[in-house]
Amino acid sequence: MPSDAEAPVKLSLPLEFQQDIFNELREQDELVLLARGLGLLRIVTNLLHSYDAAGNNLILLVGADDRENVWIGEALAEHAAVSTAPKCRGLSLVNTDLMSVGTREKMYAQGGIFSITSRILIVDFLSGLLNPETVTGLMVLHAERVVATSLEAFILRIYRQKNKAGFLKAFSDTPEPFTTGFAPLTNMMKNLFLQKPALYPRFHVAVANSLEGRKKAEVIELEVPMTEAMQDIQNAVLACVEASISELKKANPGLEVDDWTVDSALHKNFDQIIRRQLDPVWHRTTFKTRQVVRDLSLLRTILHALLTYDAVNFNKYLDTVLAASQPPPGSTKQNQSPWLFLDAADTIFTTAKRRVYTGKASNAELANAPNAVPEALQPVLEEFPKWNQLAEILQEIEQDAYFNPTPQDSSNGCILIMCGDQGTASQLREYLQTMYVKPEGVADDDDDDDDEYEPSARFMMRRKLRNYLTWKRDFSKVSAALFSENQKAINTSTDRNVQSGMRQTSGKPPPNKRRRVRGGGNTAAGPARSDTGAVRTAGDRDAHIASLMAELEPTEIESAQKPGEVGFDPLDNMESYYELFNMDSLVVVHPYSGDLDEHILDETKPRYVIMYEPDAAFIRRIEVYRSSHADRTVKVFFMYYGGSVEEQRYLSTVRREKDAFTRLIKERANMALILNSTANLAPEESFLRTINTRIAGGGRLAATAEPPRVVVDVREFRSSLPSLLHGRSIVIVPCMLTVGDYVLTPQICIERKSIRDLIQSFTNGRLFNQVESMMEHYKHPMLLIEFDQNKSFTLEPFTDFSASSSNTSGLASAPDLQGKIVMLTLAFPRLRIIWSSSPYQTAEIFSELKKQQEEPDPLKAVQIGLDPNQSGDEMRSFNQTSQDMLRALPGVNENVVTTLMLKTQSIKEVADMEEEELRKLVGTDVGRKIYRFFNRSVHDEVRQQSLT
Repeated sequence: MPSDAEAPVKLSLPLEFQQDIFNELREQDELVLLARGLGLLRIVTNLLHSYDAAGNNLILLVGADDRENVWIGEALAEHAAVSTAPKCRGLSLVNTDLMSVGTREKMYAQGGIFSITSRILIVDFLSGLLNPETVTGLMVLHAERVVATSLEAFILRIYRQKNKAGFLKAFSDTPEPFTTGFAPLTNMMKNLFLQKPALYPRFHVAVANSLEGRKKAEVIELEVPMTEAMQDIQNAVLACVEASISELKKANPGLEVDDWTVDSALHKNFDQIIRRQLDPVWHRTTFKTRQVVRDLSLLRTILHALLTYDAVNFNKYLDTVLAASQPPPGSTKQNQSPWLFLDAADTIFTTAKRRVYTGKASNAELANAPNAVPEALQPVLEEFPKWNQLAEILQEIEQDAYFNPTPQDSSNGCILIMCGDQGTASQLREYLQTMYVKPEGVADDDDDDDDEYEPSARFMMRRKLRNYLTWKRDFSKVSAALFSENQKAINTSTDRNVQSGMRQTSGKPPPNKRRRVRGGGNTAAGPARSDTGAVRTAGDRDAHIASLMAELEPTEIESAQKPGEVGFDPLDNMESYYELFNMDSLVVVHPYSGDLDEHILDETKPRYVIMYEPDAAFIRRIEVYRSSHADRTVKVFFMYYGGSVEEQRYLSTVRREKDAFTRLIKERANMALILNSTANLAPEESFLRTINTRIAGGGRLAATAEPPRVVVDVREFRSSLPSLLHGRSIVIVPCMLTVGDYVLTPQICIERKSIRDLIQSFTNGRLFNQVESMMEHYKHPMLLIEFDQNKSFTLEPFTDFSASSSNTSGLASAPDLQGKIVMLTLAFPRLRIIWSSSPYQTAEIFSELKKQQEEPDPLKAVQIGLDPNQSGDEMRSFNQTSQDMLRALPGVNENVVTTLMLKTQSIKEVADMEEEELRKLVGTDVGRKIYRFFNRSVHDEVRQQSLT
């Protein structure tokens, strides 16, 4: 109706480049590749709202994660309220298998916008629950994940095969994956079934004009010098990284090692890149090479910890690294990491200790003074230079707010401090609360005016040192246990498991006298990253509970504090204690959290933003925020350590993104245009499928218009195999199968196992039950063992893993993977094993197996295993134990077993048969042996032995 089409839709796209992208997307299908931080989700939500307001739509959103679903859902609700569009329905989530089929069918029939997981959508498409022809359009987030074998590519292929008219839009803000491989952009466009890519880097003319044309945000860049000790440690760690990389290059001369540089090693995915390159030859790499690969991840974590953990906790973390790398007392096993023997490693450990204290304390002194610093130690307690800089910035902001109390804009007087993670947020929160508290032992006579006391972290650091000394006293007792428990974990540590450990917080620290401090989002409430950075030790439970109790006893300063100020929220009299924060006197400490940072800026409306750690995407978000709100002034303080890996990583990230966009622009200029991307989707030449053209040898000539069909278990859609089978023009029928994973024909059933699944299935015994079910109901049960395409086609590395996990050695050790497979084939002689080097080869094998065969019945495949009355065919519905007993009889082979099973009811009947009857059934010789076996007297046997 024209009135509906002309209904006004209010959008929130204030910037020119955002409006350009929106208009392009409304006119045509394309892939939008946007630089990080330029508001991709805002464009997506506005586009969805424009379709939502029109009504009568069924739009699917694929690839959104949970946080993006929350964002988009809230934004669509706000847009609907502002536009007052009566047809708006908002976002509906379809993200769980618990949602019944009937519910989903009703929701699809009603229409609307659905954010749906790929696994549910592909099953609904294939099962006919959702007809692709009824879909108005499809929008794909995180387009960089759509590779040829992904579920998203499978979804898009089916969508375009059945629906040529619906729109298709794809979005990404990560350009780097689009630049790896041969013609990567062309391949990605082919996977997405799109023809036009739209590239919007930060240096795009429209983006630059939008962000630089209006009043820009005031940015003050603060290069904070690192302390000499921090510089020494960083140089030493980088020396260890360089030595490790050169060791890898020497050990693996045949690999592409151009990207193996110290600069690349600073990025999170470096060890993944190396592992990916080594995967095809992983079974041939030496133990030393594997150890160096694990060590690179550990060294990068140490670099990260140097700039985020305070001096005490960094030293504590290094203690755990050292203890976990050393062999237990009395062991002759030498397997320390090579970097620990370098001079640079010694520099790391000695300098880290020197940042905390000088001198040496014995365990006896530590035991005598459980909650105090021994006299033999001279505390150094080096503070982060950024802490002092942060205090100076806050004082400057305080003065600015005092002299300019009522600026003419709509910003709050709020201060937003952005940092890297939850642990840093907690650390800053504690520092801001205690930086004006004088530690015990500092004389009060020096200056009477408390305001003149310089901000310092001494109070916090002395408390951390007391905790550390108490922890160290107990740590020596458990270091041997730590080695044995965590030898594997420490070598493969990533940023995640380094951040597990004990979080020791102060009980009731005194409040900051200037401002109230609040942890934004989950900062104040959730469990923070460990101050220790230590992997969990065996002594956590007993020794550390005692030390925590001693540490949490309030000091005099804390005892004098009035209850209810900080860290104490009584639930009675809630009105007295709970109120809305005054935004003009609020400090919000929040970790970076991707696109959600836009929400933080919009909600807090800060006048001052302090970036405690550099983040390129957040700088752009501030640019977009400032350009979008002309009535809000923002002053940004941008802090980074000069000459540090933090600065290097930031510059490297910006450079890599710029290089990626430059390469994409060049490729787009020379890209081959796929004019008819749907040509190979439904090949008409396969309409008449010839099953067998050879009549000789008893063959048959038959042609059918029915396409080949495979029944697939719905749980198998996590793998890429169904997508590849569909690509070979095979119809996929998703069902909930009880027996097997793939049913190719009425006689062939296949259980697919990746190597990881195979090991787990052998461990818990599930595989034997699965094979037994297939043996009962199908004539040709098969076990498919599928290897990863990019990994070695061999069981050797998994054999090593199985053997090393056993405590015993030699012949007494548990059977390895190959031994277990042999035992499986001995237990089930009819089982066939298919070895496949990749999913591509599996699809080819399946096509070969289906030739000259009938098509499977999906209904029957589902009923098998569910209906107890539906037993297998007469040849296969026999008790496995009875068959094994018959095979154990003398002279019995497979033919004899089959004959006896068909002609008799039980083992008892066979045992009771006369010799003549047995001879008629199975022959003279075998019949005599069976009869004598069952009728031989035990007493006669004993008597004969005694006579002889």
